[in-house]
Amino acid sequence: MSILEKLQHIKKQLPEHVTLVAVSKTKTVQTILGAYNAGQRIFGENKIQEMVGKHDALPKDIKWHMIGHLQRNKVKYMAHFVDLIHGVDSFKTLKEINKQAKKHNRIINCLLQVKIAQEDTKYGIAFSDIEKIITSDELKELENITIVGFMGMASFTDDIEQVKHEFSSLHSFFQQQRAQHANLNTLSIGMSGDYVTAVECGSTMVRIGSAIFGAR
Repeated sequence: MSILEKLQHIKKQLPEHVTLVAVSKTKTVQTILGAYNAGQRIFGENKIQEMVGKHDALPKDIKWHMIGHLQRNKVKYMAHFVDLIHGVDSFKTLKEINKQAKKHNRIINCLLQVKIAQEDTKYGIAFSDIEKIITSDELKELENITIVGFMGMASFTDDIEQVKHEFSSLHSFFQQQRAQHANLNTLSIGMSGDYVTAVECGSTMVRIGSAIFGAR
């Protein structure tokens, strides 16, 4: 199937309220342009320098999402254009994003990465610590960021019931917090191998790479 056909196939499976982020890491500008010409406008990258180069080379109506683990010392390179940062896993990182956003007179939307997987290799913040962050007075002082929701990565396993449990636990937490915090509207769970399950479990945003562009 062509990129257009793959995008059409995926979008047919997604409810209207679910946003598709096309994960374009390691893909060339020409390949991304193929997805752009097929109608895709939101792309996710996991390395800031790579995203900066693609931002400079590609149409400016693209919304760029930073989906990888974030190094604080590199936030400054994307602060002038990034649309959403998915993997914020500490308050220190929020402070740095706020600092850099202020320099560009912008408000940057962020997702807190919640640790739901049973693997030590996955980053993330515990549920209890998320609650502390979003109710803290310190957060109110960060006027150039908005926390708009949560991101999570399930365990890398063939056990679909475990994946469902991890996604569902995050969705329940998201629902509880959304009832108290009006800004929370995004739950970014689900990738190429598990996005159908994620949508069943309440995802509002999926991050899909290989199912669109093929294996890396």
